[in-house]
Amino acid sequence: MLWHLIEGEAGCAYAREHGTVAVVVDALRASATAAMLLDAGATGILAVGEVEQARAAHDADPEGLLYGERGGLPPEGFDYGNSPRVVAPAKGRRVIFTTTTGARRLVDSWGAAAVYMGTTLNARAVVAEVVRHGVDVVLIPAGLATDPAFDAQEDWAAAAFIARAAAADVGEGSERYEHWASRLRAEGVEALFAGAPHAEKLRRVGLEGDIAFCARQNITTAVPRGLAKNAYGVLLAAA
Repeated sequence: MLWHLIEGEAGCAYAREHGTVAVVVDALRASATAAMLLDAGATGILAVGEVEQARAAHDADPEGLLYGERGGLPPEGFDYGNSPRVVAPAKGRRVIFTTTTGARRLVDSWGAAAVYMGTTLNARAVVAEVVRHGVDVVLIPAGLATDPAFDAQEDWAAAAFIARAAAADVGEGSERYEHWASRLRAEGVEALFAGAPHAEKLRRVGLEGDIAFCARQNITTAVPRGLAKNAYGVLLAAA
């Protein structure tokens, strides 16, 4: 069983084409928010790629809560943003969820052997869940959908953290894994998240508190897993 680390759309495509398990790692913040929504008692999450799709899904399910972001902030008319610290309102509710990158990567991974979202918050639980499938795993550092050259160091650090927790044999992406595993040992999760370019974007929109929260480790056993795809996106529930 090999674990691969392949960023962005290339990782999604690899998982679909090779029948592996896909784990989308959007550490700041979609993977963290999805995990904490389920931890807080959300009955399910519909992850969709586009804001208009989210609004259409809400028209079809007005009782669902709209969570999401563009440019780090909630789109007009949304109930809440994309913060793992603002999840209590979702208890007992369905959530419709769209983000710039993480939700899109999840939708794009559909067709893999199984689809999950993972990060440092639920790393140990992710490992325990995905190894049950007995096939290769692709950890997908989400990157930034609108800028393939963007330096998403927090996503790579979180993916390496999960692979390290699995004591994984790494196939594709092994050199980058060794790089980030070494930096994790030297600098730690918190510093790598705080120093990421994406963290600076969050500071600029007043969401610095999310950075430290997302860097926490193994605080939940909730692992978002894709159950089905509908006209709007992918339905998630706790694995």
